[in-house]
Amino acid sequence: MPVKKWIISANYAIEGILHAARTQRHVRYHLYSASTVLLASYILGVARTDFLILSIAVVIVLLAEMFNTAIEYVVDMISPEFSEKARIAKDVSAGAVLITAFGAAVLGYIILFPYCNDAFNRGIVVAKHPKQEITLIAVILVLILVVMLKAYFGKGHPLRGGMPSGHAALAFSVWAAITYSTMNFTASFLCLVLATLVARSRVTEKEHSPMEVIVGAVLGAGITLLLFFIFY
Repeated sequence: MPVKKWIISANYAIEGILHAARTQRHVRYHLYSASTVLLASYILGVARTDFLILSIAVVIVLLAEMFNTAIEYVVDMISPEFSEKARIAKDVSAGAVLITAFGAAVLGYIILFPYCNDAFNRGIVVAKHPKQEITLIAVILVLILVVMLKAYFGKGHPLRGGMPSGHAALAFSVWAAITYSTMNFTASFLCLVLATLVARSRVTEKEHSPMEVIVGAVLGAGITLLLFFIFY
């Protein structure tokens, strides 16, 4: 079925992200930096256009690091023995990452400096944001944390198995977002039931242990509720 094939393809793609996060410390550093930049931008109240520019810069740096990792593996496969040309290819790809990261750092400095300077002079005042934006940033941060934790524990696959359960984390993140957004008991209860069914299905299908599902649920709901508490 097309949907099943798409899920399998997505699993392979995310597996590549997890492999890069497990084996390449610079990928982990960039993911940490991405989370930090997103949170700092939200706290400082960075304008929408500036936030979009920062987000694009972060994505480009991550892409450059992933391409560099892929090139290194291809070079090692083609030239397992030492080769001067292979060394140059690796150095050039690493240089591309350095240029991209340096450019992103300069861009971030130019955009964030006025906001940081204003916060230094007037004091830090946490900016408030619409519910839709908080929901989006919550989902992004939950996904990043799931990737990092799966990479840290080194078990399971992106869409099945491993600590924590990504399905449970996202399901309970959505439940928390809907609860805080609607403040409606019926909507919150129905979403909680659906999130619980999603989490339970991961255990009944033996894709996750109960502990992995519980950790995922707490992670997703906790981060989302915390972000709403801070920014809304």
